[in-house]
Amino acid sequence: MMHLVMILMAISLAWFVRSQWSGPRGNWLERWERAIFLFLFPPLLLMMTAIAVLYMGPLERIVEILLGWFSYSLCFGFLVWSGVLCFQLASKGWKTLRKTRTYHKRKIKGIQVRILNIDALFTAQIGFWQPELAISEGLLQKLDVAHLEAVLAHEQAHYYYRDTFWFFWLGWVSQITAWLPNTEALWQELLILRELRADAKAAQQVDPLLLAESLLMVVSVLPVPSESFCAALSAVAPPNRLNERVEALLSAPLSPPSTTWQSWIWLLFVLLPLITVPFH
Repeated sequence: MMHLVMILMAISLAWFVRSQWSGPRGNWLERWERAIFLFLFPPLLLMMTAIAVLYMGPLERIVEILLGWFSYSLCFGFLVWSGVLCFQLASKGWKTLRKTRTYHKRKIKGIQVRILNIDALFTAQIGFWQPELAISEGLLQKLDVAHLEAVLAHEQAHYYYRDTFWFFWLGWVSQITAWLPNTEALWQELLILRELRADAKAAQQVDPLLLAESLLMVVSVLPVPSESFCAALSAVAPPNRLNERVEALLSAPLSPPSTTWQSWIWLLFVLLPLITVPFH
């Protein structure tokens, strides 16, 4: 019975935390920390609860055998399902990366890029920890040197922050918690904050106006990539999000947000289900 109570409490708390999202508010750093907490705390709590229940085993008292096995099976199924989704996402990303690596490689402005033989304007970091930068022939022909440098600076910012790696995992989290409230809204918030951070980093090296112009040119013709292992200049292109990025570039220069270890103190509370193991 204790196992089932743990599961119900974890689900209730996860649902409650996710329900606290009511839209962006605060400055850039506050938005980032709040979105990360609301996005990650629920799934991590559920996973730690599932691991704790599995470690304690399915059997409790004899009269509660059925409830014990039900709780055990529920947690086991959740972890297996999560693992399958992770494998599917990783497999898709690996296939895309392998295909990207078949394209011709060229050095542009000292950066190794893969050239796509297409007329569409396309540029993106594709992969995981060591992504490949892919650029289309159409983009190389369309942009002048200054705008191309702005595009490269933005993509190098994604590489600097390892966005393809970290957002691969965040994308996986968004899939396994799609049933929780506000998952998609928080995912979109993290995507726009990722792009704002990359824009701010790039704006330290190139003229923000050139970067804003490059963004408008690319977004006007390019579909938005949805893969979590793909970080592109044109990501998050709905009009309101696009306006937010352009306005941020044209306003006073921003510094990329830098979090401290104190902002991650909530991770200790995620481990609370494991504390129950010795008392089982």
